[in-house]
Amino acid sequence: SDYRPAAFEVVGQDGCCACELRYRGYEIIDGSVALPGLPSVWAREDQAQTLRLILSDELLGLQVELYYTVFEHSGAITRHTVFRNQGGGKLKLKKALSMSLDMKHAPARMIQLSGTALREHWIEQRELGIGETYLESTRGISSHQQNPFFALVEHQTTETVGDAYGVSLVYSGNFLAGVSCDMYRSARVQIGIHPTNFGWQLDAGEQFCTPQAVLCYSPKGLNGMSEKFHDLFCNQLYRGRWKDRPRPIVLNTWEAFYFGLDHQRVLELAGRAAKAGIEMLVLDDGWFGKRNSDNCSLGDWTVNTEKLPGGLEGFAEKLHRLGLRFGLWLEPEMISPDSDLYRAHPDWCLHVLNRYRTQQRNQLILDMSRQEIQDYLIDTISGLLRGGAIDYIKWDMNRNFDEVGSAALPPEDMKSLHVRYMLGLYRVLDTLTSRFPDVLFESCSGGGGRFDPGMLAYMPQTWTSDDTDGVERVG
Repeated sequence: SDYRPAAFEVVGQDGCCACELRYRGYEIIDGSVALPGLPSVWAREDQAQTLRLILSDELLGLQVELYYTVFEHSGAITRHTVFRNQGGGKLKLKKALSMSLDMKHAPARMIQLSGTALREHWIEQRELGIGETYLESTRGISSHQQNPFFALVEHQTTETVGDAYGVSLVYSGNFLAGVSCDMYRSARVQIGIHPTNFGWQLDAGEQFCTPQAVLCYSPKGLNGMSEKFHDLFCNQLYRGRWKDRPRPIVLNTWEAFYFGLDHQRVLELAGRAAKAGIEMLVLDDGWFGKRNSDNCSLGDWTVNTEKLPGGLEGFAEKLHRLGLRFGLWLEPEMISPDSDLYRAHPDWCLHVLNRYRTQQRNQLILDMSRQEIQDYLIDTISGLLRGGAIDYIKWDMNRNFDEVGSAALPPEDMKSLHVRYMLGLYRVLDTLTSRFPDVLFESCSGGGGRFDPGMLAYMPQTWTSDDTDGVERVG
């Protein structure tokens, strides 16, 4: 019997959590395979090969497919799993990690990137002792506090010498990652969707695909491992036109004006910026609705003509005459209780029926699991971008999740809401970035709260932290 942490848990129709997978076959595929609804590292047929292992439990009617893609140039390996209900009854996944790897001899230490808002991605090192060493996020986002990445190293490993094993997750929501060591110091290394508040019902014929895990090894220390991740993510994660283009030098209006945007004052700033060699001006929060403070109007993405009498198109035209490109700040996943959108659709936010709706920053979170909300955002943002006046979008997301419930999901599916939210967000991002390939999208989440490969797949630029102290950011 194996009493170490399981890679997955499935409940059969008898209510028991028991599964015995048997090997059924394999397939070798040139290149990578797409993950339905999820971002992933990709490769052409001449760049990688994928091994598909097929396992099944005939009693449950469950087929499990393990995918291993080996990238020739970087030596990286990606992992994900597909669960298929091939029986006639219902199955329920309680846990579905992306990767589980057994190491006969546990490395000495685990390195993680931890912190908090304004102080993200500090290097933390822990000795791997007997028992479990985990990092996690249950905040609905990958979080300021923990990043979905860790490295395993020996005591003698340095930046340039020694074994370094890196693990990352191409996902932007709740995650669990870490190592379990037994009394013989053999290790089980795992990463994937956090099992807390997770559940996915598989009806007959349905499937569930886990996010993609990325594994890199280098005998040349932490720098060698980092180079492999950089090579893979820079060249084979983002697919758009901005992958290899130089980024523009940007001036953002936020700390110059905050909510007090004024057409003439911003144009005066833009004129000075153009003379200084700035290439793009980004109009931050305060340009829409009745947004004169942070207590209203999120969701009402219509221009405030008192601040911008000529609208966005007229303002953009004046910037373009100065030789500047035009960028715009949005926080599309949020809704203010004091907004026209909330008054029209009070059930569109994440909430639990008859429970208090906790606000952070005077705002709630839209239920991105619902297709009508996804379609609303796609149509609204497409309307802003369709004229071609906007060159850049800063996509912000400024709070964690509280009461996670949906007015559109039945009780038996409520545990799947965290994952459905991310799938909905990825659908919106995939649609918009494909529809407007010339627009540069930048990801932000109160700074570095969602700095992960999942967002990088759609947005090749990330605001890493709201800590704008130059010395600390260099450090």
